[in-house]
Amino acid sequence: MTVRPIRIYGDPVLRTPADEVTTFDSALRELVRDLEDTVREPGRAGVAAPQIGVSLRVFSYNVGGVVGHMVNPVLSDHDGEQTDEEGCLSLPGMGFDTTRSESVTATGFDQHGEPLVIKGTGFLARALQHETDHLAGRLYVDTLTGDVRRQALRELRRVVPRR
Repeated sequence: MTVRPIRIYGDPVLRTPADEVTTFDSALRELVRDLEDTVREPGRAGVAAPQIGVSLRVFSYNVGGVVGHMVNPVLSDHDGEQTDEEGCLSLPGMGFDTTRSESVTATGFDQHGEPLVIKGTGFLARALQHETDHLAGRLYVDTLTGDVRRQALRELRRVVPRR
């Protein structure tokens, strides 16, 4: 079991769009194992490969006791809206109300290159959107607007030292 350390805000890998996976080999399967081991830690709902320093389009999730992963996800079928507090392992100690789609479909592949479709609603939809954002170099605070965004940016400056 390998639980990998989480990269924290300020690390450039978190702001760089991840590369598409083109080879479904033993190295990818090891990465997926590490992501799934890392997301099994208490209080974790998702971990994207960039959060452990790997710039590839892969994430794991742990929602309702179900642990899984997706490679090269593409989101579609966004429907409805939900607003709830969202946090991020790469922004420790922060949490802000964030609006996301209530339901979404993620299409991609498993670690063996087999097609995979996950239809998520509620918290699973939120996790799929959050982790896919990581693969594009986006953080949930980028989705915030108005006063909430200003508050989040102030908090970031306060809790995360400048590099």
